[in-house]
Amino acid sequence: MARRRLPFGVGAIFRILLPIAEQDEVVAELSAEYADRVIRHGNAAARRWAWRQALGSVPALLRRGWWRGMTGFEPQANRLRPGGPMYESWIIDARYAVRHLLRRPVYAIVAVFTLALGTAGTAAVFSLAQRILLDPLPIAREAQVGVLWFAGSWNEQEILRLRPDFPGFQRMGAYRPAHATLDVTGQPLRMVSGAAVSSELLDLLGTPPLMGRTFKPGEDLVAAEPVAVLSYSLWKELGSDGSIVGKTLQLGGVSRTVVGVMPPGFWFPTPETRVWTAARMNPANRSGLYTLVGRIADDQSMATMNGPLQALASRLASNFQYPDPQWDKTRHPSIEPIRDYFVGDVRPALIATVVAVAVILLIASANVAALVLGQIDARANEIGMRATLGATRQRLIQQLLTESLLLGGLAGVTGAAIAAGGFTLLLQSLPLGVLADTAKLDWRVFWSAMIAAMLASALVAVIPAITLWRGGSLQSVLATTRTGGVGSRGGSFESALVVGQVALAVLVAAGAALLIRSVVNLRALDPGIKTDRAVVIDANLPTRLSLAQRKLVIDAVLPALAALPGVQHVAATQRLPLRSSGYNFGISIRGRGNLNQTTAFRMVTEDYFAAMGMTIRRGRSFSSSDRPSSERVVVINEALAAKFFPNEEPIGQVIVTFGDAGERIIGVVSNAAEGRLIDGAVPARYVLSHQMPIVPEQISLVVRTSDTNVAPLVQAARRTIEQERRDLAVQETTTLQAVFDLSVGPVGQVVTLMTLLTMLALMLGAVGVYGVISHFVQRRSREFGIRLALGQNPSRIVGRIVTRGVTLVALGGVIGITAALLMSSLLGSMLYGVEAADPLSMAGALSVLLAVGVFATLIPARRASRLDPAVILRQS
Repeated sequence: MARRRLPFGVGAIFRILLPIAEQDEVVAELSAEYADRVIRHGNAAARRWAWRQALGSVPALLRRGWWRGMTGFEPQANRLRPGGPMYESWIIDARYAVRHLLRRPVYAIVAVFTLALGTAGTAAVFSLAQRILLDPLPIAREAQVGVLWFAGSWNEQEILRLRPDFPGFQRMGAYRPAHATLDVTGQPLRMVSGAAVSSELLDLLGTPPLMGRTFKPGEDLVAAEPVAVLSYSLWKELGSDGSIVGKTLQLGGVSRTVVGVMPPGFWFPTPETRVWTAARMNPANRSGLYTLVGRIADDQSMATMNGPLQALASRLASNFQYPDPQWDKTRHPSIEPIRDYFVGDVRPALIATVVAVAVILLIASANVAALVLGQIDARANEIGMRATLGATRQRLIQQLLTESLLLGGLAGVTGAAIAAGGFTLLLQSLPLGVLADTAKLDWRVFWSAMIAAMLASALVAVIPAITLWRGGSLQSVLATTRTGGVGSRGGSFESALVVGQVALAVLVAAGAALLIRSVVNLRALDPGIKTDRAVVIDANLPTRLSLAQRKLVIDAVLPALAALPGVQHVAATQRLPLRSSGYNFGISIRGRGNLNQTTAFRMVTEDYFAAMGMTIRRGRSFSSSDRPSSERVVVINEALAAKFFPNEEPIGQVIVTFGDAGERIIGVVSNAAEGRLIDGAVPARYVLSHQMPIVPEQISLVVRTSDTNVAPLVQAARRTIEQERRDLAVQETTTLQAVFDLSVGPVGQVVTLMTLLTMLALMLGAVGVYGVISHFVQRRSREFGIRLALGQNPSRIVGRIVTRGVTLVALGGVIGITAALLMSSLLGSMLYGVEAADPLSMAGALSVLLAVGVFATLIPARRASRLDPAVILRQS
């Protein structure tokens, strides 16, 4: 009967699982039976029979292969000859690799933990980068959503005047931060992070609510009924009330009707936002507090929005006047993709960290590859015997690969545990900003560690495999490993490993040096305030309180805080220095025309300058004689005096802000960093809050103490406010030093992590240099013994070995510096006061690596100089 080809896949199953010696015979018999069934029963029935035979045989064949692979013997009552499927040899190799590692525990532990250190950082950072940079935002079709220029500075008059016609956009929404107090019967007043939004915003983002609805058109106008949409977390916190829609909550002292609940996972504009309230937009309000978010039309892209944006700027020019160029919205219109808006400051730091940990993983892999090469030398007799008995290069390389993959698996599990333990530290060390709360420890960390470890272990196996594969007989290759050295067969790979490790370590060290210099430069800037021994409490006043009631709350809380032990000064303000410019009001000076300019504007209490550590340069500070009923007074800073009163005495002049009465200048105070730390001095004026016709809902309290340890005061201040003032909800309690540290920017946070990674890279680099040079000494021990026996001075042997090591380190250093110069732009946005190609940073990194390399080389060199020639010659 003619043979007929088996259905596709059936023959492959038997060829994979059957012993080689039986494959042709079994497949031939199956083919003959299959052909007979095709004739008698038809193609369909024959195919079903063939697949039943194949799938039914799989369990028995797998059991047989596992038995032989684990025991080395054929299963009982099995007459099949040797030469089974490939997976049996893998099982045998895995069993052998386990025995080998157990016999050499030091080698196994060093290799596993070296790889684990690299995989731990890679797994944690990759998981973080995937969450921040790749995972979708809770916004439908986010590529169509962007943030318009002048974020945080649009006012209600502009928004209402332009609505609803925004050329090139499907919809336009607006939001501003609006943290509110939540007053629940029987519970203490507490702060809830929130946002006041236009009626279009939540629909624009495209996520439907879990319950109820979002805002309707018109609900963001002044006369509309106050309404709110809750986050899923706040709804759960309030008892998961399924009938909450239509009920009222006291938010910010206002009774608001809950119209909807958003689904879990939704957040905007920060993960901390827990309630969205309909903004009450007033056509006359020109306070610029809003950010505009737009969804572009389907036929547009971010790259083609220049025309619609120019049309929008033209509409602004025809409807509004912007006398101060600083706030002219008709200039340079632009739109920023929503993801870039959220991760713009994060991206460089995160990418730099990803590169750094990838470098660490490469260094760790090179170290383990060098260890495996050393094991080849140590097992030369064993490998030579196996080659003599018929083992091929492929079979020996498979054994090395199995051992490397076993190391990788162990390193992956260990690295995942290390990554999980250090994940919180990583979150604190990176400037993730509003996205920090989206990063969670999950299974992707484990799988990232396992994938990184297995890839690294495969890379580790490549170099030893090349050593065994290269030309000549296998026996001659193994012979050279016993008598060669760095630069001989096999040794050249080790030299390349040293050069590569050093180059990578220099790359990381150079980046860390640039960041350290930037941080030093930033911390050397004078913020104009004393950041030590001061506590900051950010709090909110309920909206329901009248102006007089708000002033009473502030006047009552200050004495309560002043009574705490060690407290010297207490003050309140609506915005602290180093936290953006805050309020910027137009300035007019009595007797002069319209200046068409603005300055920073701070409402403060009497002891503000003493609490902040600012110095009065001329005139006087505020005093108890400056009462609400007396003449309004103002203190200006030196920058304002220099700009508006360059050749005259400012004391006694009158600045007009609210009403015709104005505020008389009584003093000039030292400059403080009112906005960002790097912005320099800007004109600013300070007025007494109880003399002003407005009191903000959000305030910051500053408490200065004589005690260097402010930690107890932080807790005591929070408890005092919670006990004494139910009308004041604490949002955050921190220190003025922490405010300064945050103002240093992303580089201030990432520099610590980069420094730790640099130290790890240096340590691994030193271990690699030490291991390779030690291996070099071991391989050349016979040669060194002969040289010593012939009378060579031991110092010459030391010099030769050190020269070899330093040459390799120097070559790696040069390559690393070149790579650092090519990649310096990666850190450009995080640097301050230092060029990306700063020669001092590069030279410092190279010097450190040279010092580490010399130290790592001296140890094996000194050992070589003390070899006993007689012992060496007897062993040869």
